Amino acid sequence: MPRLFGRNYTKQQILDRVGNMDQVAGARRAELVEGNERGADLIEVFNASGLGFSVLPGRSLDIASAHYKGQSLCFRSNTGDVGPAFYEPEGYGWARGFFGGLVVSCGMIFCGHPETDPLEENEELPLHGRLSYLPAKGVNAEGSWEDEDYVVRVRGKVREAVVFGTNLELTREISTVLGEKSIQIHDRIENLSVDPSPLMIAYHTNPGFPVLDAGTRVVLNSRKSTEWTEDRVVGPEVYSVAPSPRKNAHDDVYIHRPIPDRQGNVNVGMINDRLELGLYWKFPFKEMPVITHWQHFHKGTFVTGIEPGNVSMLGRAWNRKNGYLKNIQPGETREFHLEIGVLDGQKEIRAWERVFRAGARGKKK
Repeated sequence: MPRLFGRNYTKQQILDRVGNMDQVAGARRAELVEGNERGADLIEVFNASGLGFSVLPGRSLDIASAHYKGQSLCFRSNTGDVGPAFYEPEGYGWARGFFGGLVVSCGMIFCGHPETDPLEENEELPLHGRLSYLPAKGVNAEGSWEDEDYVVRVRGKVREAVVFGTNLELTREISTVLGEKSIQIHDRIENLSVDPSPLMIAYHTNPGFPVLDAGTRVVLNSRKSTEWTEDRVVGPEVYSVAPSPRKNAHDDVYIHRPIPDRQGNVNVGMINDRLELGLYWKFPFKEMPVITHWQHFHKGTFVTGIEPGNVSMLGRAWNRKNGYLKNIQPGETREFHLEIGVLDGQKEIRAWERVFRAGARGKKK
């Protein structure tokens, strides 16, 4: 039953009050035609809960922007929503189309800095893989009633393939429920090749101002966290509180081995206590046992990354050494589920933190 504007409504009560459901929730498709955004296309999703977000069919159905009650939930870079035809795979050219956004997909066979893997292709693998620049096919965006819930869904398929090699197909569904402040992503990857393939998938989510600001807290339960350059073990005092924007550009990356709750889910929060606004991430540990945590607190590019995945963002060699790199066999499918939601007000933030702490204690017993 949708909860809107401070009260609950039945399906019939909603239908009695609107001429079309897109008055309270829906998805509209458009075409981006100017400059290097051409080909990215656009699906705008609206939810009367205050949540809205933009999906790019030409960019693997990634979520390029998101907002809640007029407040951005993510960083937006100076590149804009670059279309797939402008992809530059050489070196760090991937960054020329990194729009930031709420979700950028990395994979499907590689995540990390450019690297050559002599045990597989023995050729340079591009920064964070090709997935985020692959257009989707069979795209559908619609809303429908499911019992007393009105659900808006965006669906499509993305294939990463090369003759005589990789042939992986991603089926993606993104959904939101009327009255709720969360986005559900359900990905299904199938190996259509006759050969096994490395499978590396990570969700490069990019919180930004105003959720991210000086004093914003990152809340997670980690069995072990290491710094990326030397694999040094670090504690939460190093990574858990954001500073003000810095004059000099500097990157820090931490790899967290999260502890799931009693239901087997990993819970991560990012909380701005001053604004009484936060984000949370929830996903099954068995699907994504690693979180890459990127910090780039530079003036003008003030962003952090919460990046759950079946691997870290440190490439083939690191993930093979640490036991995370696995092959997907011919005909095999793997599924990934990610929920990203908004915490609005101290009451919701405190309730989430109570559940987080209870889950952490229960798992440690």
